[in-house]
Amino acid sequence: MVDMGMIESEEDLTLLKKTVGQNYIRFISSVGFYLNNKELYGEQLDKLSNKKRKTCQSDNSLSIKPTMVDFFAGAGGLSCGFTQAGYKVCFANDFEDVCVRTYRYNHPELPSDCVLKEDIRKIVSNIDDYVTEDIDIVVGGPPCQSFSSANQRRIIDDPRNELYKYYIEAIKKICPKFVLMENVRGMLSVADQVVEDYKAIKVEKGGKIYTYDVAYRLLNSVNFGVAQSRERLIYLAIRDDISYSKHVTPEVLFKKIEEACKKNPHYILQDALENIKPLDAPRIKGMTEVDDEKTGMKIGANGYDSSGNEYLSQINQGRHIPYVFNHKARYCSDVNYEIFKRLDPGEDATNPKIADIMPYAHRNGIFKDKYYKLYADRPCRTITAHLRMDCLSHIHPFQIRSITPREAARVQSFPDDYLFLGAYLKTYMQIGNAVPVLMAKQIATIIKQYI
Repeated sequence: MVDMGMIESEEDLTLLKKTVGQNYIRFISSVGFYLNNKELYGEQLDKLSNKKRKTCQSDNSLSIKPTMVDFFAGAGGLSCGFTQAGYKVCFANDFEDVCVRTYRYNHPELPSDCVLKEDIRKIVSNIDDYVTEDIDIVVGGPPCQSFSSANQRRIIDDPRNELYKYYIEAIKKICPKFVLMENVRGMLSVADQVVEDYKAIKVEKGGKIYTYDVAYRLLNSVNFGVAQSRERLIYLAIRDDISYSKHVTPEVLFKKIEEACKKNPHYILQDALENIKPLDAPRIKGMTEVDDEKTGMKIGANGYDSSGNEYLSQINQGRHIPYVFNHKARYCSDVNYEIFKRLDPGEDATNPKIADIMPYAHRNGIFKDKYYKLYADRPCRTITAHLRMDCLSHIHPFQIRSITPREAARVQSFPDDYLFLGAYLKTYMQIGNAVPVLMAKQIATIIKQYI
């Protein structure tokens, strides 16, 4: 417990007993069980140990790997993919407290003070305080919210897109060799304006002036071996000296990425849903945060092979993971339960078989996807942050419920031991906003060839 940082010395046991209260005996028994059965836990509890984390951070700081900074990091999808590809994160930030806590837990190799909960507008002016070494690549997905005003000459300059401007400023300050920026398909309408901004960058560093070349592509995660159809707009920029010395351009990188994708297998939703415990939806309100065997748990024992098919082996890197995290079914009302039961895969709110009980029938033109049962034999439709609202757009193909956060995370190609912290509905938000891990990993692997 000292190693884990729960207490500083034996004298603190009295305070711990007072804090834990009537669960103290159960807590001590659990610690004893762990000590006597460490082989059952593998390295999972190492993430909770201050001593183990410190060792991990020391080893990582001495490692010679390509360096990266992740802005708007969210729960860490990009960072997870890049670290799997052999990169070292030097600094990450996000404005959401729950995202920062999830990121810190799952990236024990990075000291907590290098994962900052802060607005990028407050970071940029003194970025040198946080980023103290040369950075190979800056990655991030700055929120851009205004693409519809077609009459404006510079839509990207809309005040609602201010965070994008600060991302550009951060690039100027850090002067990385490469930049990856990802965003929604809607950003295509301002893509050429973004190119203008990157090509206007001129950075003085060490007595030299550096510029950037940039290109963009609309890429679909399904082509990266992810069990999901999810389009993301990806920008890649290269500093001019690297482009010259390595004989590489952003267009060359995209060509290599697209060629690599041709060798990838395509996976379907069924691949992501295999080897995980079947669940019933809670039928009583207020039970979503309550763990039980039938409706699932935030942390539960895994009785299945976590690398039991090709897709799971890919996302879990061939490992057996003794736990399953965030696999908890969502509350389902009587009306929704009946709708879920009647619909077949591919059917939605407009289907006649639910017309008599459809609560939004008068608004079907707007909410056609309010109810949608997923196909098991196709790539999953896009996992979005909107799942935190109701999940009715992602009904499980053969169980009478919507998909769980863990199932959504698998679709996003997160490993099964990536734990999403925070309230239940916040886990959907974190997962839906992330870049698919395998997509990030494969892009990172191509770029790494030139670092």
